[in-house]
Amino acid sequence: MTLQKQVLIWAISLGLLVFALWAFSPILLPFIAGLVLAYFLDPVADALQRMGLSRLAAALLIVIIAILILVISMVILAPVVVDQLGRFASDLPGIIQTLTLRFDEVAPQWMKEALAKSGADVQGSVTQFAGKAAEWILSVLKTLLSGGLALVNLVSLLVVTPIVTFYLLVDWDDMIENVDRWVPREHLETVRALGRDINAAMAGFIRGQGTVCLLLGFFYAVGLSLAGLKFGLAIGLLAGALTFIPYAGALIGGVLAIGVALFQFWPDVWPIALVGAIFGLGQFLEGNFLSPKLVGKSVGLHPVWLMFALFAFGYAFGFVGLLLAVPLAAAAGVLVRFGLGQYLSSRLYLGPGYEPEPVPVPVSIIEEEQRLGARDQGQPEA
Repeated sequence: MTLQKQVLIWAISLGLLVFALWAFSPILLPFIAGLVLAYFLDPVADALQRMGLSRLAAALLIVIIAILILVISMVILAPVVVDQLGRFASDLPGIIQTLTLRFDEVAPQWMKEALAKSGADVQGSVTQFAGKAAEWILSVLKTLLSGGLALVNLVSLLVVTPIVTFYLLVDWDDMIENVDRWVPREHLETVRALGRDINAAMAGFIRGQGTVCLLLGFFYAVGLSLAGLKFGLAIGLLAGALTFIPYAGALIGGVLAIGVALFQFWPDVWPIALVGAIFGLGQFLEGNFLSPKLVGKSVGLHPVWLMFALFAFGYAFGFVGLLLAVPLAAAAGVLVRFGLGQYLSSRLYLGPGYEPEPVPVPVSIIEEEQRLGARDQGQPEA
């Protein structure tokens, strides 16, 4: 089969996949969530297998523990978080108005004069924005609590996702072997190397960054609650969840927490400083311990590319797109780097006066980094 036909076949397959995702996106959420959870928990199942459990028993144990954790979280945390979000939405216009007045008290005179000359009604605009934001939060909560379709989606998520996760965990290794058998034998080693790179990038972000989100969400929620901050649990969990997007968790969570602290504690600066210190410590732990240990340097996803992927897939496919954005962005990054390497070694780039060098079978980026690291440390190469 010629290269042109192979490219055409893969392009058609990709187009059919995108069309299927778009066509079935309203019902895909529990299945995609189950797939993501199975991928996240597969190393746990492998570890339990090494301890002597069968794959079936390991998958069943993982799903039962996950369901128990989810039920306990829903019973204990969900009512508190929903209540805090509702009270935050109700208090938001007052918080914004108070912060605006306090800003007016401490702002330098030149800034006040500049705003006055510009003719901008800052306080009115901010108050209007706060009112709109409060209405939006309350409408979302009402939709989640009373919307029929939303309730059906929630029930399907809680019922179907654990079942999908269980079956995928049981059959995960067999599925990988079957996919390996489908690869054209001529390109087997190349596809395997690309697969290892894609898996390393996805694992580094989904498993690593997902664990970082959970740990930081717990840290922020507990820290802000112990500091006595109103809505501290909800703000902390939100900051942890948004850590998936680079800098978004600390920025949005920090602004919300410090804004509420200024409203709640001013003019006592020590509680406000404590809230700021909690986010500073969280960023220190993330940058120096959590991310280097759990995520590593092999993800290969630029923050801008990651944010674009989240926005693009979220816009195109909704929440299902958000779940797929990181895996597909990681895969696309690996494929683009591979394609660029092929182009830089081709006659198209070198020109007619140069003979293209034979392109070796690609070595996984992770394996190459490990080999170079062992060489630099004086260790024998694998």
